[in-house]
Amino acid sequence: MPLKKNPLKLNKLQLRTLALAQVLAKDPETGLKDEKTECIALTSLPHGHGNHVHVGGFTVSSKDASGFANPAVWSALERKGLSIPKGPLGISLTVAALEYDTGLGNKFLAHSDH
Repeated sequence: MPLKKNPLKLNKLQLRTLALAQVLAKDPETGLKDEKTECIALTSLPHGHGNHVHVGGFTVSSKDASGFANPAVWSALERKGLSIPKGPLGISLTVAALEYDTGLGNKFLAHSDH
């Protein structure tokens, strides 16, 4: 039987935020792996300029990245075991978050032209 899509029933904003956070976690400039727990701390979250945000080597619309600045999104991801808060400005993604299939892949990611 195939795996259920979105088994944690994340809403669209939570899915987009998680997908973008997964991109950040894979980038050595924005993700720092804890060898003991396998979690990855996000060392910085991108800030928008104009109508877009740079996430790793990609350009994403500011609307798609709005979850980064939304505490309710991070609280929901924490409740579902996908993130761990690290102080007032930090966040780590759990192994479950890193492996979660958001179904978005590269749907809203475009390589940056600047």
